[in-house]
Amino acid sequence: MNFKRCLVLLLIILAVSALAFSQKQAPPEGGTPRDFKLPPKTAFTLPNGLSVTLVPYGTIPKVTVSAIVRAGNLNEKENEVWLADIMGDLMKEGTTTRSAGVIAEEAATMGGTVNINVAPDLTTINGDVLSEFGPSLVRLIADILRNPLLPESELTRIKNDHIRNLSISKSQPGALTLERFRQMMYGDHPYGRIFPTTEMVQNYSIEQVRLFYRNNFGAARTNVYVTGRFDAKAMETALRQAFNGWSKGPAPLVDIPKPVAQKQFHLIDRPGAAQSTIYVGLPVINPADKEYVPLLVTNALLGGSFGSRITSNIREDKGYTYSPSSQISSRYRDAYWVEVADVTTDVTGPSLKEIFYEINRLQNEPPPADELKGIQNYLSGTFVLQNSSRGGIINQLSFLSLHGLKDDYLTNYVKNVHAVTPKDVQRITQTQIRDKDMTLVIAGDKKKIEDQIKEYGNVGETKK
Repeated sequence: MNFKRCLVLLLIILAVSALAFSQKQAPPEGGTPRDFKLPPKTAFTLPNGLSVTLVPYGTIPKVTVSAIVRAGNLNEKENEVWLADIMGDLMKEGTTTRSAGVIAEEAATMGGTVNINVAPDLTTINGDVLSEFGPSLVRLIADILRNPLLPESELTRIKNDHIRNLSISKSQPGALTLERFRQMMYGDHPYGRIFPTTEMVQNYSIEQVRLFYRNNFGAARTNVYVTGRFDAKAMETALRQAFNGWSKGPAPLVDIPKPVAQKQFHLIDRPGAAQSTIYVGLPVINPADKEYVPLLVTNALLGGSFGSRITSNIREDKGYTYSPSSQISSRYRDAYWVEVADVTTDVTGPSLKEIFYEINRLQNEPPPADELKGIQNYLSGTFVLQNSSRGGIINQLSFLSLHGLKDDYLTNYVKNVHAVTPKDVQRITQTQIRDKDMTLVIAGDKKKIEDQIKEYGNVGETKK
């Protein structure tokens, strides 16, 4: 009897399961996209030109302070590649009144850390601590920024660290391909210089490092951002006391590149390579352009999201690669679109064919409205999530400052994303993602891929 009952029950379960699987289950409709609301902020400028922005945010009793200087790799001369990075590492080694150990101990006592990061256009010194120590963090960051010791005793060690990192980078196909891609697009401009030579790094002197700091750091190039929970009056007092006496220094350097927008192709021969690394792209409009948001939407649909067309094609459908992606890479008054993919050697040519097929398809016909809506929901959702932290808010405010944008770029972003039409996507692809003007760089085994890629034009070549 028990066996029969179990058998009947099993048959009922199987029948219900079969019915459920036979019915196509549509996912629930997404909610209405929410606009990003920038928290109320207070901004003021010190007499020396330093800008301050205070943004109360959140309920957690922590505060983030970031001092962001308009100086970085852009300010390096042709024979100074990575000099800004070495300077940044030396700034971590203490001030004229605090050793590196004391700085680390003070930050830890406040419940946090202090970090320094050098980028093409900006150098950032930031910390995140318990709210009650906000004014103390301001004073600590001001000391690091204004009074770096830049000790000669640590220079050799730091240079050797960079030489090791250089050796590792130059052995990786992705780094080699990026380097050549940027060289071909930007030439002698600092944005085109990715790696120094070993000899260049070895020859840097402490005088060069200190001169680079003196020539490029000052109040006029600096924005200080404070977000989180804090006493606004105490924070403003600490900021004025800590930074008022700092010299104004030079105005931000403006060195806008003129990147090459023409068909060009380079092959980096890597005999025996199991994969080919592909970089293909061209200069596009920068964030200051009114069409930049439609470009972001177009990129996300074409190759810049997991559900994008190129990814679906060469990853999901063809299995040529694991993680292809496209992006808009931007700097001050400059940007480029690039598709990057590590593909199996035997399908290097077919992968390129599919990438250009998807570009041409989007040029020739607008995407369906439902496909575009999915991408718009993805972009608007991730945008709001990215800005739901203290660091995220600072990143966005710094982005506005660098590119000269107003607050409504942020507050209207979701609305503007959803205002993009299928025809807009087609038009942007036609005007910005022009396959006839693309730089193509491939690192791979020449013997195995040269017949596959010969249709893409005359090849410049290096051997690795």
